[in-house]
Amino acid sequence: MHAATIVLMILAAGLASQWVAWLLRLPGIVILIATGIVLGPITGLLDPQTPSEQLTELIGLGVAIILFEGGMDLKLGELKKAGRGIGRLVILGVPITWALTAAAAHWIVGLSWPVSLVLGAILVVTGPTVIQPILRYARLNDESASLLKWEGIVNDPIGVLLAVLTFQYFTIAGDGFGDTVIALGGAIGVALALGGGGGWLIGKLYQRGGVPEHLKPPMLMVLVLVVYTLSNQVQHEAGLLSVTIMGMVLGNVRLSGREDLQRFKENLTIVLVSVLFIVITARLDFEQLLLLDARALALIAAVLFVVRPLAVAISTIGARMRQADRVLLGWVAPRGIVAAATAGLFGPAMVAAGYADARIMLPMVFAVIIVTVLLHGLTLGALGRRLGLAAKDDNGVLIVGASPWSLEFAKSLKALDVEVLLVDGVYRRLKPARMEGIEVYYGEILSEHAEHTLETHHLGHLLCATPNDFYNALVCNALGPEFGRHKSFQLPTDEEASKESRRLNADQRGHLAFGEDCCYQWLQDRLDEGWVIQRTRISDAFSMEEATGKLGEPGTDWLLLGAVSPDGRPKLYSEELPFEPESEWRVLYFAPETGNGTPADQPAEQADSSRNDTERSEDTSAT
Repeated sequence: MHAATIVLMILAAGLASQWVAWLLRLPGIVILIATGIVLGPITGLLDPQTPSEQLTELIGLGVAIILFEGGMDLKLGELKKAGRGIGRLVILGVPITWALTAAAAHWIVGLSWPVSLVLGAILVVTGPTVIQPILRYARLNDESASLLKWEGIVNDPIGVLLAVLTFQYFTIAGDGFGDTVIALGGAIGVALALGGGGGWLIGKLYQRGGVPEHLKPPMLMVLVLVVYTLSNQVQHEAGLLSVTIMGMVLGNVRLSGREDLQRFKENLTIVLVSVLFIVITARLDFEQLLLLDARALALIAAVLFVVRPLAVAISTIGARMRQADRVLLGWVAPRGIVAAATAGLFGPAMVAAGYADARIMLPMVFAVIIVTVLLHGLTLGALGRRLGLAAKDDNGVLIVGASPWSLEFAKSLKALDVEVLLVDGVYRRLKPARMEGIEVYYGEILSEHAEHTLETHHLGHLLCATPNDFYNALVCNALGPEFGRHKSFQLPTDEEASKESRRLNADQRGHLAFGEDCCYQWLQDRLDEGWVIQRTRISDAFSMEEATGKLGEPGTDWLLLGAVSPDGRPKLYSEELPFEPESEWRVLYFAPETGNGTPADQPAEQADSSRNDTERSEDTSAT
């Protein structure tokens, strides 16, 4: 098979696996590993002919970019929340986990101490490639999510470094304890100098316009690889630690356009993770998989139910942490691409050095990856909710801009048990909302303070409804990736309502909420005229057409705002993303008050067929 065909197969299979995982709401790594096993050991379709040493070096380059991207995502502001436990989890948790895992491997599986110690070091790592996707679905609060994220990203290079030093100690003649300590100090020094110093210099260069905008993302990628390679040349396997520190430094520099850089890295990381997992898994063979027996399963159980809880419990004694966070951390520690890549490097190398029992290292690590990703990925959200650390759902609505109309809309959503957060930078505008019991945030939604303190894990929809049309577009652009572009809406601008040629481009704004003519002033004027937000329940006997047939022309005589499904999921209406409310959905619309007095949400079957089963939302007013 030609090299180009192999590359295309890997890319297509990797991204298709990620998409299938998203559809099934499963951790992507599970589908990627299954795909790699099918393409490699089962069918033999994928058999890279690249020499093992060269392939390992290529894998190392990919892992370096992944860890750099993870480092950029670590904000020092989050450390204020997670810092109470992160230091202990790294300084104390890592050696405790290493020692306990090595002991379990030696006494349960019967591995030699050298192999057990290297395996224990590999299994110290968790990692951003598994933590970040799992956190997207778990809806944890910011503090708990920061603990898991910081631990995973910081532990990755430390675990690799431990594995390298342990491997060197047992396989390279003349490497005694003193040499190992010197190597560890050298790796830290190199990482601080090349990684920390390099990140600071790059930040200054980018701040001063030393690189044109279109070259910043690709140049940064190359510089990451240069720092990784140079660090490894100076001190063996110091590169991963260097690029992690480099990412942390650059991620916390006040750098305009940082989001563009980070988005580029995130996209590249998705491709690299897809490729690396399939390539590494495809290199397994059935003989290695058959080495996994009952003792191997017992070791996995020990890692899950003994090693991790003990390590967290011991390392966090006396730490100012919530007990719920201790319980969560004691269960969650999925392993990822760094563990797989490191095992793929040191397993064969230890076999070549005379440790025959090291053959089990690679399949053992893959078994731990599969089990931990599945168990932790599928249970993190449920456990977080049980412990009070996660939202039950992300169906809330974030409304930016407090006004009489947005307050009425917030009250209507709340009446339907939809969580609402109203944000504004003028305190007096929020007072009516606070008096109505609506959750508010006073401040700039795009500020660093909001980024680090505002809890949005329970919110899944964004509506920008300020009188500043272009600020609405700015917020939708900034927060769109977090909420999802299909869930980011803004009121149309006045220009949208008049001149086609002056419209904002679709990629520079959110979706236009409700209708193209219903700008901020239009909504306020209708409210002053006595329009109110009303609701009606759709059923098989009472269709949407029957509910709105007497209201007149949509968008002129009345306005569809959205609907809430029977399980409490809201949908905001947009002519760009239209939908048809289904049976038992409760529809919200803005129209002149009818005064028919029909009880809100009365089942349509109980209403006379000649009248609408609607009324104005409770406590609405025209001012």
